[in-house]
Parts: sequence; structure tokens; C-alpha cells
Amino acid sequence: MAGSSSHHIRNICVFGGSSPGKEKEFLESANHRGKLLAERKIHLVYGGGSLGLMGVSIAAFLEGNQVLGVVPKALAKGDIIGKTIGEELQVSTMFDRMNAMFNHVDAFIALPGGLGTLEEIFHISYWAQLHIHHKPIGLLNINGFYDNLLSFLDQAVEQEFLTSSA
Repeated sequence: MAGSSSHHIRNICVFGGSSPGKEKEFLESANHRGKLLAERKIHLVYGGGSLGLMGVSIAAFLEGNQVLGVVPKALAKGDIIGKTIGEELQVSTMFDRMNAMFNHVDAFIALPGGLGTLEEIFHISYWAQLHIHHKPIGLLNINGFYDNLLSFLDQAVEQEFLTSSA
């Protein structure tokens, strides 16, 4: 991640879809990231569950890594997200979930995903724009998944709704 060389990352939050997506590379990449985190002894914090790309937790856990899933109580009760791997921290709301993930990590990375993943990316990016934090944020642009989002953000900069530093 660019700009993180002076910032040692011990704990990272991974956002990603609860679906595996259409392309096999999405799930392969998630599993590879889980193994890399374990190899580098970087603890994983994520939104809980084990479905889809949240399987990153399984790969990290099986390699002996510390894994923390932060789950709103309402989601912990059903099969919406699958079984949380590793330690589970239950919180009251989705906002509490974001706060807890934020407070436990040094950086963020987003795998491909849907509305929930986008909400998480924008939420944490907005906090960075407001100078609430200076933690690195990365998009794992597997097979160009985020190309259109990056184009949109470039357009928002061109139209002066965002600064290039944001």
C-alpha cells in the first residue's frame, strides 16, 4: 500500500462481499490475501461471517492468524453472513460495527463487493477526508473490478467535488 512505509501495520480491516462474485479470481484472491496476512503476522479484522469473500477469514485462521469478526447482534442470530471465524465481537448497530473495526486496525483494504462493501469504503474514506484518521486505505482491484468507481472518483475531482488528496 502506497504511503504506508512509515506506518507499521499490525492489524488490517478487510472489507469484501458476502458473495464469491462471478469470477473465480475474486475468491482465489481473497484466500491468497488471508494466507499473506497470516504469513506477515498481520491480524485480520473483518465484518464477520464466512460467506463469499469473507472466506478471507478462513484462509487467515487456518494459517494460524488472529482473526476478529465484528458483527451486529441482529446479523449474528441468522444465516445471513455465515459462521464467524476466529473471535467474534458482537455490537449493537452497523455504526458500532464500523467504529469497532476502525478502533482495532492500522489500515483498510477492500476486496470486490456490493453495497455493504461500498458503504464501508466510502465511510472510512470520508473519515479520512475529514482528517479523523490517516490510516492507509486500499482497493484490491481484481480484474479491474473497481475501474469504474475509480473513474467516477476522478470525475468528482475534475468537477471539484473532491480534492485529489481525498
